[in-house]
Amino acid sequence: QVQLVESGGGLVQAGGSLRLSCAASGTRRTFGNYAMGWFRQAPGKEREFVAAISWSGGSTDYSDSVKGRFTMSRDNAKNTVYLQMNSLKPEDTAVYHCAAKRGTSYYPNRSDYDYWGQGTQVTVSS
Repeated sequence: QVQLVESGGGLVQAGGSLRLSCAASGTRRTFGNYAMGWFRQAPGKEREFVAAISWSGGSTDYSDSVKGRFTMSRDNAKNTVYLQMNSLKPEDTAVYHCAAKRGTSYYPNRSDYDYWGQGTQVTVSS
């Protein structure tokens, strides 16, 4: 069973930056076999795709709404993925969840993922 714990959320003004982290455990030293994703859910809305990364970190995918502002990366030696968020906007306000799926590619669909973290709140004030 894979456990995911997100951190790094908080309150920031529009135009500011935050860096989210997601630490994985229970992968039995095979974190590199998992593709990872970030999703977010705002109040009253469905959970939506933000970013995804392949097992090696060599391939990434982003939603159009964050492309050019957010960067996803991973450190397999630390069993951790990151989401660097720059030029934040009020519409980025949401709970951000990381997700894991055993696989080599990157996966933008919520239904592809097997494991989810509890999420970290990001609030961007105008």
